[in-house]
Parts: sequence; C-alpha cells; structure tokens
Amino acid sequence: MSRSQDALRRAEQERDIWHVVDRQLDQVEAAKFSEPIPIAVEDEEPEAAEPQPGLPAAKPLTFDAVLARCSRNAWTPDLQTVLFFGPKESVRGTEEFRALRSRLYQLRERQTLKTLLVTSSVPGEGRSFVAANLAQVMALQPGCRVLLIDADLRGGRLHRSLGTSATPGLSEYLLNEVEALDALQKGRPESLFFIPCGRLASGPTELIANGRFKSLIDRLGPLFDWVIIDSSAALPVSDACLVSICCDGVLMVVRSASTPFDIVRKAREKFREEQLVGVILNGSDATSQAHAQYRQGAPESFAR
Repeated sequence: MSRSQDALRRAEQERDIWHVVDRQLDQVEAAKFSEPIPIAVEDEEPEAAEPQPGLPAAKPLTFDAVLARCSRNAWTPDLQTVLFFGPKESVRGTEEFRALRSRLYQLRERQTLKTLLVTSSVPGEGRSFVAANLAQVMALQPGCRVLLIDADLRGGRLHRSLGTSATPGLSEYLLNEVEALDALQKGRPESLFFIPCGRLASGPTELIANGRFKSLIDRLGPLFDWVIIDSSAALPVSDACLVSICCDGVLMVVRSASTPFDIVRKAREKFREEQLVGVILNGSDATSQAHAQYRQGAPESFAR
C-alpha cells in the first residue's frame, strides 16, 4: 500500500506542476496577443501619384509639343468636295459655310460650344463634306486653331477629301498602338489639324466606348478653339451616340428631297434635346447651281 500511496502522491505533484506551467503559458500567450500584430500591406499606387523627390514631374501637353510631334503631310485635297482650296471658290457654297460659322459663334455666346459632332441619320447625306468644310472655314480665321477628327471607324473618308493618309489614326490610338500626337496631322490651312480614322478594326463600337476617346478629347481639346468630329450615321449603329457623350453639341445633316422625315426624327431622338444645336439641309434646290459644280452640293444651315 505504501508503494501505491507514493505513486499517487507523485502523480498529484506532477499534476500540480503542469497546472502551474499551463497558467504561465496562458499568461505568456495573453501578453503576446494583447499587443497589435503588425500586418504587411503592399502599398497601392494612387492614380495620380505625387512625383518622387529627385524625379522630374510630367510636363503638361502644350501646343508647342503638338507642333513638334505631329506629322506635316503634303495634303492634296479633292477639289470636288473641299470648297476652300481651289483657285475658284463656289460663292454659294463658301458663303453658306461662313454663315454657319457665324451662327455657331452666336450660339457660343449663350452656351458652352467647342466640341461639335457632325452626323446624319443614314449614310450618304453629306456629313463628311460638311465636317471637312466647316473645319476649314473655322480655321481660316486668324489665330483660330481647329482639330478635325474622323471618328467613322467603319469607313471614314475625310482623309480622301483632304488628300492625305488614313494611318496612323484614331483606331490605332484607341487600340493603344500609338499616342495621341502620333496620330495627329498638320496640313492646310496652317491652323487646321487632323486625326484620320485609321485602319479598319473589329469592334468599332467597343473601341469608341473603351474610354480612350474621352481621354483624347480631354487632353487635346483645351489646345484648340474648335474640335469638329465626323462619325458614322446615327441610326444604323450606336457609334455617333457614344461620340456625342464627349461633345458640347450635335449638328444633324439632312439631304434635301432624299431622307424621309420619320427617319430624321428617329435619328434626332438618339441625342439629348440640349445637344442638338442645328440641322444642315444639304443639296437643296436653292443650291442647284453649286450642286452642279460640287458633287456634294452646298448646305443650307439652320442652327437654332
């Protein structure tokens, strides 16, 4: 019995010792977790990070940078569609565009009006003809800088009217293959700048909606007095509606005695009421003499 009692006594002693050890471990663990635990977090770079000490800050885009980077192409305009380059101007055609310019400046006194979309309800109404000549008549004013953009990624033709290359252009920029200034051209007159449509690319609607078009307007727009944008027709596809989001106003081109009224009304409903600044009637009977000389005819402008 004495051996059994001794064994029980030793077991009780060992148990007491382990209880003490357990309490000490609990105290150590409690002390350990009572202090904050450092967690390594990877710093996220902000969208507009401050320049680090010792590194030069990014230079803002200036007009001098535009002049230094953009290509200077020897334009050979199509005198059948471009009214202001030929030795003999059509008095009717050029005066109509000058009248349109005056009306747009009058509107500009009452509202923000700098970036203009020129579109139509269906193809073949002369919107590219209007966009090209409107940009030129604006650029004829002393000190007026004009940017003309061909945003018709499905078959832009402004480069043909101006007699220049189509690439690199807007599609290459939207595909992130070139920078904005690499797609920019300078021609005639000296204050007229041009971004052609670029090569044909799949998914033109998705390209226009990918955010880079807005970045283009936001970055280049402040350097120019007017930005004139040609686009696809409004009804067949939604490209023009997407482009209009970045514009202050929309000019609708309607071919006289050709486009049904219901078609024009449906196209007009694609845009916000406050965006529609006017309707241009192209190829009307009053311009038959000019129409005989110029394939597209001269526009009658009705800016509200």
